[in-house]
Amino acid sequence: MILSCHNICKSFDGKDVLKDVSFHIEANEKAAIVGINGAGKTTLLKIIIGEETADDGEVTFAKDTTFGYLAQNQNINSENTIYEELKEVKKDIIKLEEDIRDAEQMMNLVTGDELSKLMDRYTDMSHQFQLQDGYAWKSEVTGVAKGLGFTDEELDKSISTLSGGQKTRVALGKLLLQKPDLIILDEPTNHLDMNSIKWLETYLLNYKGAVLIVSHDRYFLDKIAGKIIEIDNKKATSFTGNYSDYSVKKEQMRAIEWHAYMNQQAEIKHQQEVIDKLKSFNREKSIKRAESREKMLNKIEVLDKPTEINSAMKITLTPNCISGNDVMKVDSISKSFGDSQLFKDISFEVKRGERIAIIGDNGTGKTTMLKMINNMESLDSGSITLGTKVHIGYYDQEHHVLHDEKTIFEEISDEYPSMNNTEIRNTLATFLFLGDDVFKRIGDLSGGEKGRVSLAKLMLSEANFLILDEPTNHLDITSKEILETALNGYEGTLLYVSHDRYFINKTATRILDLTHGTMINYIGNYDYYLEHCEEQTMRIVGETASALSGAGIASNSFQYQNSNSNTAAQPAASTGNGQLDWKAQKEEAARKRKQKAALKKCEDEIAKLEERNDEINTELSDPAVATDLTQVRKLSDEQQEINDRLAVLYDEWETLSE
Repeated sequence: MILSCHNICKSFDGKDVLKDVSFHIEANEKAAIVGINGAGKTTLLKIIIGEETADDGEVTFAKDTTFGYLAQNQNINSENTIYEELKEVKKDIIKLEEDIRDAEQMMNLVTGDELSKLMDRYTDMSHQFQLQDGYAWKSEVTGVAKGLGFTDEELDKSISTLSGGQKTRVALGKLLLQKPDLIILDEPTNHLDMNSIKWLETYLLNYKGAVLIVSHDRYFLDKIAGKIIEIDNKKATSFTGNYSDYSVKKEQMRAIEWHAYMNQQAEIKHQQEVIDKLKSFNREKSIKRAESREKMLNKIEVLDKPTEINSAMKITLTPNCISGNDVMKVDSISKSFGDSQLFKDISFEVKRGERIAIIGDNGTGKTTMLKMINNMESLDSGSITLGTKVHIGYYDQEHHVLHDEKTIFEEISDEYPSMNNTEIRNTLATFLFLGDDVFKRIGDLSGGEKGRVSLAKLMLSEANFLILDEPTNHLDITSKEILETALNGYEGTLLYVSHDRYFINKTATRILDLTHGTMINYIGNYDYYLEHCEEQTMRIVGETASALSGAGIASNSFQYQNSNSNTAAQPAASTGNGQLDWKAQKEEAARKRKQKAALKKCEDEIAKLEERNDEINTELSDPAVATDLTQVRKLSDEQQEINDRLAVLYDEWETLSE
């Protein structure tokens, strides 16, 4: 056990936030803390790392345990470039490497005892350098940077010019490179695109240390967590398994808790009625019996009322009219900003009742496309045509549709003047704005509160075509599940941008992947997309894209159908059967065989070099070799060559694997 939290209590202004919270983390364990917004998750992390003081209880780390903490938002003040800032973590190894090089030069200049001492120091330094995996520090730094979504060009950017999200990614990179015994992360996926999140999942799963995460990303928690620690009603309960396992067990536990609570309440009510009746007899014996029952009743440990899921916000999305079957047609649209082209000649159609998710890396133009549909951004070329009786409701992740100077009440009353005060208050109450909360200024609200106001306006719009930009940002898991239920029951048409893979999996019937300046269409949910995205993306950007272009297919939208039989990619606008011709299929099969052979060759060479690397480490640990300067230098040079070659091979392997 490397971390123990025992009976942690914390109050703010006399209100309990955490009460007798206890759990522990084992070495190499991957655990997650979940709970609704305001449950005290971040407060608990701050108590663990010492930023906050618990009112009662104890946090204990195992001896010599190191930990690293990533807060939700970082404000790194530095004139370093991204690469220089990440490299700071490895400064001790870099200094050791410089000392080793200096020692090698000095060996040519000294003799006798001085040379003997220098050789001993050189051997010690070389051993330490190998133990700290010194030869791999450069590839490690660039690997983490690329994994978190930074391009080679961006590595030269100054930290001072970065956005808040980019600074948080830099801070995350530094933490991963430090390799503490325990990594503590607060909402680490907030500023990452899907590829970076998938990379982080793999990194943490293979991390030789413990991980403690606070996150609302359920797909991420399913991949990473082996233990879920739930903060509910100020207390902590631990569940073995990932988020899906926890969700099932929680529902079972909730049913048991409600049954026990309702039974106890019924028994208390019954006993009180008996006591009141006995007292009403006004006889000595009956009064004594009543008093006896009262004493027994007072000794009962009254169960806390379980938290009600339905006490959270309530959303009902109902269109005011039915649109035509053709909701929207996007025809050959393009968009550039200066010399940077986001996409070109994108075409797709939206039919009534579809629930479509647009996905893609950060910066590919997803939000821009939604703004173009809503006439908030101009088209460079092409056209967007809405069908008959289409009424759009728009949810903007930046909440530009809200007015900072207005109160919450005014935001609703000005938009819907026909609603009376009671109707407005009742609506806002379903989104958890009670009492004087309705008179808060929009500009003073948190991101989550603004999101709830935007959702309230969306519900009141009675639109039959909802366009949503990152609707789950700032929502806790319970609120996400309520929104999912509302959208799945919605009878209109839905088009949204999201990086919440669990949300996409639950709500999407079709996925549009905006990648490499084109749009690939998958008829299915996120799990289906994962099964087929690799082959589809390679087809678009690889040799088969040229084959398709040569066949006269000009559309920049491609479709992947989900059916019971073996499916193949087809252009969305194609009039043929969509199958690759025999020649293209043969070329694709040959390319795959060639790639598989190259991958096998690369893996074999890596295995061979790593085996030799281990042999050299064994030889260097031999005292007879360690005192032989010539042999040490020869082996060190060979190991340097091996590590340089391995760095190249690792990059090659990643490219081939993709």
